[in-house]
Amino acid sequence: MNDYQAKIKSMLQHCLTETDFNFGAKTRGKVRDTYDLGDKLMLVTTDRQSAFDRVLAAVPFKGQVLNLCSAWWFENTKHIIQNHVISIPDPNVTIAKKLKMFPVEFIVRGYITGSTKTSLWTQYQSGVRNYCGNPIPENLIKHQKLAAPMLTPTTKSEIDDRPITPEEIVKDGLMTQDQWDEAAAKALKLFEFGTEVAKEHGLILVDTKYEMGMDEAGNIVLADEIHTPDSSRYWLADSYEQRMAEQRDPDNIDKEFLRLWFKEHADPYNDEVLPKAPDDLIITLSSRYIQLYEMIVGQAFPFSDDDMEARNRIEANMEAHECMEA
Repeated sequence: MNDYQAKIKSMLQHCLTETDFNFGAKTRGKVRDTYDLGDKLMLVTTDRQSAFDRVLAAVPFKGQVLNLCSAWWFENTKHIIQNHVISIPDPNVTIAKKLKMFPVEFIVRGYITGSTKTSLWTQYQSGVRNYCGNPIPENLIKHQKLAAPMLTPTTKSEIDDRPITPEEIVKDGLMTQDQWDEAAAKALKLFEFGTEVAKEHGLILVDTKYEMGMDEAGNIVLADEIHTPDSSRYWLADSYEQRMAEQRDPDNIDKEFLRLWFKEHADPYNDEVLPKAPDDLIITLSSRYIQLYEMIVGQAFPFSDDDMEARNRIEANMEAHECMEA
């Protein structure tokens, strides 16, 4: 990781934060820019860092880590559920199938933790003992493992995600009962598999979110991202028990420490302007993202030789991809 920090530092002013390609109509998300290619989608994962329902910063190589990490997980979870990936023409780009997305995020939690307003620990501290239809016992402590993984869905929105029960999802017409039952079962199977793989690689998959949609044949398909440090919380397994015994926070390897920094220095839900995160914090976060990729995939992170020209590289790779398909 120390060898990577100089490279990360050199990229602080060259993050991929905005795209303006002429490949089709563009939709800008918190992290991804989506281009409609007609019969499929071009998903560009940028270096934008989001939390608290807003963009907080830009993190070098983050987009590549998320896109390539997801690609690895998508490939290795096909035995559980099919996914939207058609091809990966660039480290930041996924060509994906068009789906009719469910307006629901399937959040699975294995531990009681978190710092956002929808986190299980925040809700628990405020007195909530039934969350998204799940009863929660008394006398739990922060970072404690739950008796069984808990599915706590939220509505999907670019503005504000709202916790919701399965009954409300069906009653509000967001999904049918059969769709919910199948998607919920798939989400729990994905989390079980992710937990096993993470354990083999010295990690604890604490919680995560999944997004799903329907293809033209009516099949439920996994989309967006899977088990990335953006959509998931990871802890280092070998120090968890000791740090819990010492009443210390687990060693995390995701964006939680950045969330905590903003909570300590601002009101990230209400302040119109947020302070700029220190460079050393951003460098550390980028290093952790890369470390997580390497721990899961078991290979060195494939730094591109031309990262200073990410937009040009993506455009060239897309043009080559289209030529191959023609």
